[in-house]
Amino acid sequence: MDLTARIRRRQRSGTTTQLILDYDAISPAVHTEEPIGRGPTLERLLDYMDPAFDGELPPNAYVWGAPGSGKSAIVTALFAHLERLLHRSREAIHTATRTHPDGTPSFVYVDARRSTSEFGLHQTVLDSVVVESVPEHGIGIDSIRSWLDEYLSDNQILVAVDHVDEADTYSVSQLASVLDPFDDLSWIAVGRQPPTELAHVPPEHIEIPAYDDHVLVDVLTERASNGLAQRAVSHEQLRRLVGWADGNAHDAIAALFGGAIDAIEQDRSQISEQNLQTGMAVVPRPSVSLARVLSLAESRQSVLRELVDLGESQRASVDATTEAIAASSDIELSAATVKRFLYELAETGVIERVTNDTGERSIGRPPSRIEPRFPTRVFSHSYDLTNE
Repeated sequence: MDLTARIRRRQRSGTTTQLILDYDAISPAVHTEEPIGRGPTLERLLDYMDPAFDGELPPNAYVWGAPGSGKSAIVTALFAHLERLLHRSREAIHTATRTHPDGTPSFVYVDARRSTSEFGLHQTVLDSVVVESVPEHGIGIDSIRSWLDEYLSDNQILVAVDHVDEADTYSVSQLASVLDPFDDLSWIAVGRQPPTELAHVPPEHIEIPAYDDHVLVDVLTERASNGLAQRAVSHEQLRRLVGWADGNAHDAIAALFGGAIDAIEQDRSQISEQNLQTGMAVVPRPSVSLARVLSLAESRQSVLRELVDLGESQRASVDATTEAIAASSDIELSAATVKRFLYELAETGVIERVTNDTGERSIGRPPSRIEPRFPTRVFSHSYDLTNE
């Protein structure tokens, strides 16, 4: 990246106003250690997991809920606490394994957006339960399966696989075909579709409902308290955000983050009503989650970073968008690669090709402008902080 580009990046995110004190606290891609207001849901999950406390694996399960209902936050927090509180010594590959004295299983969380292949899934599970690092390259799937079988000969694992049935992740049926052959391993699939829409339904299914308004206000209050300066946002503003978000915590947090960024760019120490409206305006409805965008390969993220800064005329067609992005000094990709990425991102729903209605009849397909389907302001700021 040349000096001009570095200065431009700083112009996007640099400021002396200390309104945001902790970016992670107000990022919709970062989960808190203790989910707020989810006691009944956690109890239902613990009831399902109850056999694990007696050294038995529960049956396979499906945990589901609407976007922004906190599925990932709940499952990651629960699995982290269980693994820590029921911690056992972990065995190294190629050594004789021992049954753990308490008989309780390991609790492993897998993000299907990052472990997209059968090899990646098995490697992530195994790497979570053994001391020795499991290679990510240079070995075959048969070796990974053999090592996992060896570990399971004396141990048990409960695996939570998050974000199933998305455009580029495992379906529940595929997950079952990959994990069911292993003895002493149970799995929980976490997704959005109701069980009635699945081709394969595990024996147990648990719904995580959307947030009630009063609970979501508490979530935003906690996030703002930890991430923003004192009195940066009012309780009444948070209530308006909650009413707009309709139970979707991701969108509410993203809009709060976007409003804070807008206030910073205006050198304000508090979020104004206009800042709040701007924060909501840059979160599409429905919105692709920020975590999903940040899980993409860096090359695809770099294309999206350029995309969000383009004007409407530069996004008027795929060709125009390709040309503008490929011309950037920050992009080291050919125009053909950029175009391929745009088509792939449109296929998975991260961006959308919207037909331009010119009102004129013409031969052939009319051009399609490119529209981001994710929180653009929050993504660009998060990307710049990581890559500055």
